[in-house]
Amino acid sequence: MTIPHTPGDAQALEDRLGAALRQMPDPSGGPVAAELERELATAFGVPHAVAVASGTAALHAALSACGIGPGDEVLVPALTVVMTVAPLHALGATPVFVDSDPATLDLDYDDAARKVTSRTRAIIPVHLWGRMGNPTDLTSFASEHDLDVVEDTAQAAGTTRDGQRAGTAGTAGCFSMKDGKILWSGEGGFLLTTHHEVAEHARAFRSHWQQAPAGEAPLSRLATNSRLAAPLAAIALANLRRISHLVELRQEQTRRVLHALEQTPGLAALAPAAGEEWNGFAPLLHIDLPNPRAFAEHLAQQGVPNSTGSFRLVPCDTRPMFTSPDRPCRGAAQILDHTLAVVLTERDTETTLDRYAAVIAREATAWVP
Repeated sequence: MTIPHTPGDAQALEDRLGAALRQMPDPSGGPVAAELERELATAFGVPHAVAVASGTAALHAALSACGIGPGDEVLVPALTVVMTVAPLHALGATPVFVDSDPATLDLDYDDAARKVTSRTRAIIPVHLWGRMGNPTDLTSFASEHDLDVVEDTAQAAGTTRDGQRAGTAGTAGCFSMKDGKILWSGEGGFLLTTHHEVAEHARAFRSHWQQAPAGEAPLSRLATNSRLAAPLAAIALANLRRISHLVELRQEQTRRVLHALEQTPGLAALAPAAGEEWNGFAPLLHIDLPNPRAFAEHLAQQGVPNSTGSFRLVPCDTRPMFTSPDRPCRGAAQILDHTLAVVLTERDTETTLDRYAAVIAREATAWVP
């Protein structure tokens, strides 16, 4: 297996960034963010894209556009990070954590149904590690309970399932462009939507409501400053124009690691679901070894970055600010405790990938907790 490369990528990025810098200072942010939004909408096949300062800002704007506020409840998988939930706190809403199915990594819709109340307004599916749940099940559940769907698609750029692009199944899809994401700009994010009013609200929300939606006065609401800076938009635009290559690169990196570990005892690759075209965000392996979380932590100490070992990822419902001991999400805990998700970046060479695989295989074979 050979990792694909595209010549001229660095030069194209430098040219685009240089052009943005030459237009500064420009209090309007310059034209590059608007150009990025047009090309994002085209690339993802939706009418509207709104560029913002981070993936969290995208969720904040989208949830605000859905009218989420004090007293509202929003269903969120426990299988997620704090950044998914932070916007709900900022809006005064309450997260209600839902379990996930260890066999599929998808939401446990039976658990979700039990937790719907008269105050439930929306659901936030999280496509962790780029894996996408069943979009038909999602939209059917949301329709049955009259919920908005705001997808946290931070890690899922390029993933599709049954022909549905991640981030386009609901009211809005929210993406991060932080370093390490497949479509990256150092920092930044965007949301996608088919709804004109959601896009209009999000554009006003990211800029203190200075350019208000039609029929509303400027500065008539409190909002945020979450605009995407022109240099970051320029980086994002250059990378968007090679998005197919970036997805192919990550998929090939992941295939290389998983292929090297096929015969490793105690580890088994987690295959995509039927109909899922996975972006390969991170090599995913089920750990069938004693004390699997300790094994992931041990690998991190041996120089193999991974979600649970390096970043101590735990179910969000167990975080101190959210703990609800009466209804723990055990499926989410089982998934995280038994999943090795190796953290990759575009810069990881074949030598780096082979070293990760060699360390994982060696340590799994010798593992004694």
